[in-house]
Amino acid sequence: MNALIGVRGLVKEHGEGRSRVRAVDAVDLEVPEGQTLAVMGPSGCGKSTLLHLLGGLERPTDGEVWLAGRRVDTLSERALARLRRRSVGFVFQAFHLMEELSAAENVELPALLAGRSRREARRRASLLLERVGLTGRARHLPSQLSGGQRQRVAIARALANDPLVVLADEPTGNLDTAATHDVLRIFEELRSAGQTLVIVTHDERVAATADRLVSMRDGMFVDDTRLAGTGTGWLGGLIGLDG
Repeated sequence: MNALIGVRGLVKEHGEGRSRVRAVDAVDLEVPEGQTLAVMGPSGCGKSTLLHLLGGLERPTDGEVWLAGRRVDTLSERALARLRRRSVGFVFQAFHLMEELSAAENVELPALLAGRSRREARRRASLLLERVGLTGRARHLPSQLSGGQRQRVAIARALANDPLVVLADEPTGNLDTAATHDVLRIFEELRSAGQTLVIVTHDERVAATADRLVSMRDGMFVDDTRLAGTGTGWLGGLIGLDG
């Protein structure tokens, strides 16, 4: 499979017997390196489950998941954890920062877990916090940061190990308009730098900023639209966010 991310016949079922539900239903997908893909659909349609399957947070009931030419779904738990640490960055709606650690320490943590030296982890964290505009908040705890600032720390943390792909699950869902602008400007910079992004969102205005939009319903893809060249643009897609 030549794409950076690829899935074939992907199925994920939850529950047993009559209560069994198919969250993802025989999905095929390829995401080329450097593409920004948005996945949109109603609550419960399977889009977050799909993201978890792509990142190895869940294992499929059936089908194949590939990342950079390597099949992911057959890896051992140890190998899968190593792959997640080194190759995948996660950004969640609820931030999932360690509350007892400072912003800088939160960003350092993935690098330390991946085996980098503390000096290297600190240097990388400093660069990333500068990149997301939070140098002056490096020693603040998450409780001392706004929602938008916490999400920017989460993005910096996702980039700590220079991942092949960043997977974002409703990254602006808990943010106000100004913070949404800040986060999407960072994503624009990542996109321009060639970072592969997969973003799950409910917001049509956020989805419209991607290169490509896939719509889901009942665990299946119902539409796949190329947005590049439409003139929307990342920040252009935010027209109307201010009112």
